[in-house]
Amino acid sequence: MSPASALFLVFAFIAVVLLLEGIFVYWNSSKSPEVRRVEQRLGATSAGGYAQSNSQVAQAPQLLKQRMMSQSPRLHQFLLKLPRAQQLDRLLQQSGTSSTVMQLLTLCLLCGVTLLLLGLLLRWPWWATVFAAAALTVFPVIWLMYKRNKRLHLIEAQLPEAMDLISRALRAGHAFPSALAMVGAESQEPIAGEFKLTSDEIGFGISIDHALGSLATRVASPDMRYFVMAVIIQRETGGNLAELLAKLSELVRERFVLFAKVRALAAEGKLSAWILTCLPFCVAGAIHFVNPKYLAVLFTDPTGIRLVMGAIGMLIVGIFVMWRIIDIRV
Repeated sequence: MSPASALFLVFAFIAVVLLLEGIFVYWNSSKSPEVRRVEQRLGATSAGGYAQSNSQVAQAPQLLKQRMMSQSPRLHQFLLKLPRAQQLDRLLQQSGTSSTVMQLLTLCLLCGVTLLLLGLLLRWPWWATVFAAAALTVFPVIWLMYKRNKRLHLIEAQLPEAMDLISRALRAGHAFPSALAMVGAESQEPIAGEFKLTSDEIGFGISIDHALGSLATRVASPDMRYFVMAVIIQRETGGNLAELLAKLSELVRERFVLFAKVRALAAEGKLSAWILTCLPFCVAGAIHFVNPKYLAVLFTDPTGIRLVMGAIGMLIVGIFVMWRIIDIRV
């Protein structure tokens, strides 16, 4: 082997080693699990988070990153100007989803356009195509609202145990931030993640009042607001916080018992609402399956189309009225 070839192999070996080292350094500094965990903790504050006055904003330390509504900075700045983008970002955070607002809007648009093209391809009536496309467009948002409500109910059920744990920790001599960290470490999800995030915010230098305000914003529950207000008022006026949280935990448990009784009494109304809502569609489907031509006039004749639209409108009004009747707040 000539000296030039040997020198070339040596430099090639060094270049490959440096390339691999550079790839490892880049991955370790931007894509490693530790970096992702820190970014998740720093970027957990919602873009539509805790509402503060101008004086509070001036005094509060800006240590936390805003949640990005899009991977592109330009799209993020554009979405910040939209009137409902911050509410969508808050909905994503409250539902426990890691998606961004841009991803949600893209999914909604994709669903609507897909069903619109499918309706045009299958030659559905124009009103049915538009109605189905609009319904599928808002379906991801409705699904997120369902996930948020389910997650909030689970947090409300876990909150009394969390307050009891904080009360016991305070009686044992721990500080309040340490008690929050204990809830984040020893409780179950999803309440453990919320309290861990609050503890991290306090550890990053955010005041306890602002961190608890962000917690009440992320968890839009009356019980969580009671907890936050009790802690903030106790910090201003003084008193036994452990005893206060113990009594509040007992009050929340009694509220759940009362809510269970109300839910049992309203079960008959909910069943009636489901039956009356689904019955027209089930009957129409059965008639169409037995005799397809029997209902064809409703979708071909202009008078039939108007009757169908009127029936759908009255059905929507009936669903709203029944929903208001059975929606009993405790």
